[in-house]
Amino acid sequence: MGRPREFEIDDAIEKAAGLFWRNGYEGTSISDLTKAIGITPPSFYFAFGSKEGLFKKIIERYFAEQSKIVEAAFREPTPRAVATHFLHAYADVLTDPLHAPGCLAMNSSLPSAAGDPLRKWLAELREQIRKRFRDRFAEAHGSEDLPAGMDSDALARLVLVIAWGMAVEAQSGATREDLRRTIDLALPAWPTAERLNG
Repeated sequence: MGRPREFEIDDAIEKAAGLFWRNGYEGTSISDLTKAIGITPPSFYFAFGSKEGLFKKIIERYFAEQSKIVEAAFREPTPRAVATHFLHAYADVLTDPLHAPGCLAMNSSLPSAAGDPLRKWLAELREQIRKRFRDRFAEAHGSEDLPAGMDSDALARLVLVIAWGMAVEAQSGATREDLRRTIDLALPAWPTAERLNG
């Protein structure tokens, strides 16, 4: 008979995610993680390989959940509706009282040193999201909501600059209502044929 597990993996991942969300990747030590999970360092390394291995597992789960928000937004009929849905849903994530304020990935990547492989990996994940928005907006070129000649790549960056800025603001204490007011101010700048040709 095998030795019983000392802990549940899903519970351990949830506790570790809470630490990374509050303290960032660099601010969370192996000692912090083993204490929160309730295991010894050898058990930790056996289960996860390393702090980075655990962190990547957590971030992959996190981005899988965020992808559900993106997919729901992409079902909206127009690019502006896509942006509106995404930004409001993301604002809800950033201010969810069940975890520390802000974005788990952003909270962990911003303090990392330039050139850090983990920071680069997180940037690549964000880039994947940007490309998905770019491609979704490109499908609507020439429509009433997105006039011909509009740069879908620049528009994707606009949406995500707002989103990532909200993440920093939420980490700094902005409330859900604060973020919603920001979205309401930003969306009237959405490009239209009239604005582009005016």
